Amino acid sequence: MGNTAEENSSLFPIFILAIMVLSLVPYTIHRVANAAWKKARSIHCHCSVCLRSGKYRTSVAKKISKFSTCSNLVVLLLWVIMLFLVYYVKHITREMAVVARNDQGHGWLRPALGVMELSQSIIQAVPLSARKVAERNANAGVLTEGIAPFLQLPHFSEAVVKKLGRKKVRTFQDLREMTPNDRMDLLIQSGFSDIEANDVETVLDMMPSITIAVTCETEGEEGIQEGDIVTLRAWISLKRGNGLTAALPHAPYFPFHKEENYWLLLADPVSNNVWVSQKVSFMDEATAVTAASKAIQESLEGSGASVKEINVAVKDAVEKVKSGSRLVMVKFQAPAESTYNLTAYCLSDTWIGCDKKVIVKLKVAKRSRAGTRAMIAEEGPVQEDGIEEEENEEDEGTYDDYESEYSDDEEGEPEEKSRTGKHANGKSHVGNRSSGTDSGSDTDEA
Repeated sequence: MGNTAEENSSLFPIFILAIMVLSLVPYTIHRVANAAWKKARSIHCHCSVCLRSGKYRTSVAKKISKFSTCSNLVVLLLWVIMLFLVYYVKHITREMAVVARNDQGHGWLRPALGVMELSQSIIQAVPLSARKVAERNANAGVLTEGIAPFLQLPHFSEAVVKKLGRKKVRTFQDLREMTPNDRMDLLIQSGFSDIEANDVETVLDMMPSITIAVTCETEGEEGIQEGDIVTLRAWISLKRGNGLTAALPHAPYFPFHKEENYWLLLADPVSNNVWVSQKVSFMDEATAVTAASKAIQESLEGSGASVKEINVAVKDAVEKVKSGSRLVMVKFQAPAESTYNLTAYCLSDTWIGCDKKVIVKLKVAKRSRAGTRAMIAEEGPVQEDGIEEEENEEDEGTYDDYESEYSDDEEGEPEEKSRTGKHANGKSHVGNRSSGTDSGSDTDEA
């Protein structure tokens, strides 16, 4: 109940601020507009001699006293309170984002996924009910998923989707993976004209295919320990059938100019918590090149890499960006010791059926003593080096109750082996392609 009470206490200032804004801002605009349009009639002489005399000039004290009416002071006080609330809410919302929600499962993942689905449906003018999967027998020649991805294509209707289902096209991915000639023949057999079939082919060529590769590591360290600052590095690659990277989406019923945007989420589906969220855009290549180069350079400089290694890594990153990839680097604090089965989502706010997700397995070790790191192996046994050191007598008393899996302590022996060693895989890695040093797994959404 503590998390719920904390959230409610944080939302109360936002509620007060909203009430004040709805009433104070229009009232202030009305008062200022009246003061600007209403000019007081002056009955004194306006000749140059009288004006130079200064007797008709209003002193500063008189102007202040004229302004310092009860109503004006109340409005000024309310504005001061509102500005304070804006400052307070701006900082409290940052704290709300890291409030622990594991106990009751109150997180942001399911609402975030719902918002993205709503955005896709609005932009493509597809009803939310079309996203529901009908519980039917797949062997009967019908779809095994919702019809929403099909309805974003031109000239498609529910009747056309049923015809495709009878021809063994049961998922939207089945339609996309067909060759252009086979797809053209299928559409014509389903009642499309040549022009309508070409329209469908044009939109399918515009639709993106997303791949993501994600790594999580503590920079400059072997493993990830609780409390570490973990760096998430994700490469998001986009490919289209027409060869474009930046493109405006097919959205004929959306009344405004719309650019594609994507959101990268690192979340725990079990606890419903979002650990990381970052907006990604493929529209501005120059900005993406600058951001990726700077991020790679700063990361390698911090790890002590040579100038040659930095230049090579930056060059590779620039080539990736120009070929249709975007780099996302986000830092977050490692949680308590455990193994976390996370999921990285790449969600489109425009297209239906183009989202991607991969599984991220993150192992966090217990915090060890100063100067040492706990070793975690993703696969295989841990190899130990035969390096021996003499422990100081003062340190022996401090860590008597600590037993390491990498120590060979024996009773009666004055010396003990140092807790050092190599581990098979010091960082969590996942991606669509396996790496030479790290391995991962990915799960594609249908």
